[in-house]
Amino acid sequence: MQQGDTVAVVSPSGPADAILLRRGVERLEGLGLKVVVGPHVLDRQDLAYLAGSDAVRAADLQAAWCDPAVSAVFCARGGYGAARVLDLLDWNLMRAAGPKILIGSSDITALHQAFAAELGVATLHGPMPGNMLIAAEQRPEPATWDHLQAALFGAPAPVAGSQVLAPGRATGVLAGGNLSLLASLCGTRYQPSFAGKLALLEDIGEEPYRVDRMLTQLLQSGAFAGVRGIALGSWVDCGDPYPVLRDRLLPLGVPVLAGLPIGHGSPQMSVWLGALGVIDTESCSLSGPFWNEEQAG
Repeated sequence: MQQGDTVAVVSPSGPADAILLRRGVERLEGLGLKVVVGPHVLDRQDLAYLAGSDAVRAADLQAAWCDPAVSAVFCARGGYGAARVLDLLDWNLMRAAGPKILIGSSDITALHQAFAAELGVATLHGPMPGNMLIAAEQRPEPATWDHLQAALFGAPAPVAGSQVLAPGRATGVLAGGNLSLLASLCGTRYQPSFAGKLALLEDIGEEPYRVDRMLTQLLQSGAFAGVRGIALGSWVDCGDPYPVLRDRLLPLGVPVLAGLPIGHGSPQMSVWLGALGVIDTESCSLSGPFWNEEQAG
């Protein structure tokens, strides 16, 4: 991307706060981007946790992706609802529109999974314009904002973790996102598979036994078969999930790096899903994206 590009903001999941979204749009415009906002971005319906009907949320997302003037599509916020639009998107039409960038996190994990499967594009797991990290009244959270800009316009710095659960170095395509959403996709056409990949996992507001349940579901579904390494992001309001994470993940026998500021915490670093990355526990970092093995070293 570069200054002067047009980006779209849509709400495929929950409703955004109008004031926060306005600030977030202004922050993106301050980067020299032209911002267009989906016509239904602030819609509401009887199910108050959804930003309008499934049909209008899907229509806004598809129209933005298929607009030849749009280089990137920002999701306004997470919440819930992205999985409900997957069967309403015309994937053939979106595939014909060519590659561009999708940005979001949390509930947008459902879109990251589907876009990888249907379109084969790398997507950006990062902060959203309707989120306080970008749309705080005074200024965006500095580290979050700087890293997002680097991911959009250049090469983001490696993301440093805080602890090593299992040592080693692993290279592979980074995949995953929010644990709850990944588990919810089991049994669907977008069921996760981390074979030959690095798995990114994070969550918010889940008790350790629920983290255990979701990891067990993914393990029993075969999602972790052939995984090369695991990157653990933030676990906000999840109690102490580390005994569970060790118990469920260390038997896989792959490097596990934890404490990465990716997910729901502050700061929130931006990482490319669907691109090659490297887990290196010696430097306690997740590096990427790398677009081919030669670049990855």
